[in-house]
Amino acid sequence: MADALKVVATASSEAEADMISSRLLQAGIHAVAQRTIGGPEFGYSGSRYVYVDEVDFDRAAALLKEDEDPISDEELARQSEEAGREGDTP
Repeated sequence: MADALKVVATASSEAEADMISSRLLQAGIHAVAQRTIGGPEFGYSGSRYVYVDEVDFDRAAALLKEDEDPISDEELARQSEEAGREGDTP
């Protein structure tokens, strides 16, 4: 019997739902998106729920939360310095 599905994220559009689903799939978590309300008249812009199997929910939620965490100013400066050094090498 299949596991129950749980909403792990809400996306504002089909494109955003696809990005979330792709990110989860990179981690080996299968996801499916479904409109929150309405029908085809809302097109690509209608909001979507992104569902994952209940057994994958905690891992998926943690992964998405990790992606939301902002980069600190120190980390951003470090990455900028590294990018600058890489641009200097022929």
